[in-house]
Amino acid sequence: MKISFHGADRGVTGSCHLIECGDQRILIDCGLYQGGREIDEENAEPFGFDPAQIDFLLLTHAHLDHCGRIPLLVKRGFRGEIVTTAASRELARLVLMDSANINEEEVRRRGRHEPNHAARHDRPRARPAPLYTVLDANRSFDYFGRTAAYDKTLDLAGGVRATFIDAGHILGSASVRLELTEAGERRSVLFSGDLGNDGRPLLRDPAVPPQSEVVVIESTYGDRLHKAIAPSVAELYQAIRATFERGGNVVIPTFALERAQELLYYLREGLESGQLPQSTQIFLDSPMAISATEIFRGHPECYDSRTAELFREGRDPMEPPGLHMTRETSESIALNRISSGAVIMAGSGMCTGGRVRHHLQHNLERPESSVVFVGFAAAGTLARRIIDGEREVKIFGQQLKVRAHLHTINGFSAHADRDELLRWHAQAAPQRTFVVHGEEDTMQRFAALLKDTRVELPTLHQRFEL
Repeated sequence: MKISFHGADRGVTGSCHLIECGDQRILIDCGLYQGGREIDEENAEPFGFDPAQIDFLLLTHAHLDHCGRIPLLVKRGFRGEIVTTAASRELARLVLMDSANINEEEVRRRGRHEPNHAARHDRPRARPAPLYTVLDANRSFDYFGRTAAYDKTLDLAGGVRATFIDAGHILGSASVRLELTEAGERRSVLFSGDLGNDGRPLLRDPAVPPQSEVVVIESTYGDRLHKAIAPSVAELYQAIRATFERGGNVVIPTFALERAQELLYYLREGLESGQLPQSTQIFLDSPMAISATEIFRGHPECYDSRTAELFREGRDPMEPPGLHMTRETSESIALNRISSGAVIMAGSGMCTGGRVRHHLQHNLERPESSVVFVGFAAAGTLARRIIDGEREVKIFGQQLKVRAHLHTINGFSAHADRDELLRWHAQAAPQRTFVVHGEEDTMQRFAALLKDTRVELPTLHQRFEL
């Protein structure tokens, strides 16, 4: 039995881990590297294993950094079975189609800006190609097989069993426990996936994990505590009120899955309680977030008790008064004519693509406006550069001065913080731990806190005997 690591190793994105047991090859996640362009060389490099030899892909959840290379995996030969929860299956289709469209559009954009080499008698360059196309994404859905239900063990093949456990991170998210048998030896390996933050609205808290001999744990916030949610919500309301008093708009770069729905929940509460002006206009300017919200309504198996009760009362907790869903590009462009009184939620959360860059282009230089960051931003992303204090950034080839008021509110994180990760790890009580999915200095600090376990910080493509 072996385990190897092929993404999110000493880094935060691109999660991909491989288990070998007998003649079975089981992949846990196959995510996209983020932080710059999404069709860069890093994503196009070999996986570190032969995709054609993979028997199963177990998907923990549908965030792009966990599922975004699935079409590439299929394009390069994968013919196995993809297993995930019902909600993750629906969300993955949404995310992968959007990613394929972005890949294709980015290539078209680069093509339009390529210099005319032929006019200078230079050797013509090869035309850029997308990492994968919409057709590739569509083909990958043929390999989604059985649907996993929380806490129900699935027999895969060759002495391998898998159990999906509620991770409380986004809709349908799971930790995955593998029971492995080879030549009479048994091992249990628990992959945390991304763990959620306790006490949040909409979804249940992460389930107590079963004890396992080996744990692979994320460490995104492994060296810090989150701000409590109540003051974070109060800070959001205050930022909105102050912006409206200055005569500006609030732009919130928003992750389409979980963060958008949670913000809609709190904006509804703010309006119903009178903490936000009744004149507030809220625009969810993200076709993917709109579709994800519709998918959310169809999965009561993921709700916490309060959310379930609101639905039973006939109240939609994600539909505040004054909400406008803007699917069409023309509707999104029309928002540029609104100079004040609008909360504009648009993707992507790290500002690496999507419509939010257009809204930043129109609001970032306005001192009366605000940009509110409510999620993790990986190193190198536009969001992270603005958060870290760059006073001038380039968007669509235009140099923009950062004059808008900036707010970074980390209490909205969908990730467990240091103490929640440590508690989850202690409940699993592993003999051996692999720390992944974190910036390297964070991983080092988190690893130093782990007790009664042998700790490894794997590097890319590193392989271990279990």
